[in-house]
Amino acid sequence: MTDPDISLKSSAWPRRLLDFLGLRRSMAAMLAMIILVGMGENMAERFLPIYLMALGGGALSVSFLNGMDNLLSALYSFPGGYLSDRLGYKRALLVFNLIAMAGYLIVIFIPAWWAVIAGAALFLSWSAISLPATMSLVAAVLPDKKRTMGVSMHSLVRRIPTALGPVVGGLLIAWQGEILGVRLAFVAALLLAVVALVIQQAYVEDRKGKGKAEANPLKLLHLMSPGFRKLLVADILVRFSEQIPYAFMAIWVINLNGLSPVSFGILTTIEMITAMLIYIPVAYLADRGSKKPYVTITFAFFTLFPLLLMLANHFWLFVVAFIIRGLKEFGEPTRKALIMDLAPEGQQAAMFGLYYLLRDVVVSLAAFSAGFLWNISPQVAFLTAFGFGLAGTLFFAFFGEDVSVQRKEKRA
Repeated sequence: MTDPDISLKSSAWPRRLLDFLGLRRSMAAMLAMIILVGMGENMAERFLPIYLMALGGGALSVSFLNGMDNLLSALYSFPGGYLSDRLGYKRALLVFNLIAMAGYLIVIFIPAWWAVIAGAALFLSWSAISLPATMSLVAAVLPDKKRTMGVSMHSLVRRIPTALGPVVGGLLIAWQGEILGVRLAFVAALLLAVVALVIQQAYVEDRKGKGKAEANPLKLLHLMSPGFRKLLVADILVRFSEQIPYAFMAIWVINLNGLSPVSFGILTTIEMITAMLIYIPVAYLADRGSKKPYVTITFAFFTLFPLLLMLANHFWLFVVAFIIRGLKEFGEPTRKALIMDLAPEGQQAAMFGLYYLLRDVVVSLAAFSAGFLWNISPQVAFLTAFGFGLAGTLFFAFFGEDVSVQRKEKRA
């Protein structure tokens, strides 16, 4: 005979787990959308540098693509946040997904390097334009004490397609070659985006904007605290460290060190698994104590990666480098949660978008210049990236402020 107390406890356990992870219906639907759209993105997008080279674009086209991605990510961030505050995150996500799908169609039907650039203007910045809306969703459906966990779940789930997508894309390239394989990956991306759109519209809670959206970013600038600005400056320097070598990782690993596209996909999977293993424990600790150490450690891992990538010359050294790259996610959800906490009520998405607008406009300069540094030598590019990362990490370590501690002091 079944003990009713045991039955009640067993049925309550899944609910407690879901509450601990901050999973609600809208959150679950949003995470499903992230997996589906992310799989499509990472099957195709990660191999765009190789695709451009195969189509005759050259190194400068690769650098331009990366620089354009950073610049458009910046320019799209604030409008993305404004539209989310104005329309509500559900309607905003519908618009953003349709824009990305249009970009996929351009690349599928026009196999030319200039068409890749044109299509990429629509789909490469999907993450940036939709991020304020997804963060607004997290802030709307979860209580304050669960926001870091909610952002961490978003970051964790986002790593699933980032880990699996490049492996599938690498297999498609191995099967059909660099040109047809990448085009097939974009066909799959389009189909997955359609499924994501259906799930998102069916299950995400419909919340209209509150009509308080601020269209003038200059007005929001005055609402930034000194601690917010210091975090932004440090983040800009560290993102220089990330973006200078980013577009050339596949070329360095595959073309210059002789690893296969499948091996590169496996390295990316190792990176993503490493990141996924640390999200939940770090989110739990960050919600309970000081946040600055987690962000500082994250910046340090960003800084180490280009140096280790430069020194790697066989598969297992690349494994070490990509584990470090995975560990750079150590405090990323904490940083995003701080941005949301500091944003005015009803304007979280717009303030989040403004942060990324300012950061990525400046960082796009690094991405655009990466091709010139690479043409001098890959080592010059890697060492320059390391120098920027070191500067940003030290600046935040010495001058960055722990906003969570300040808030506790104000409440006391």
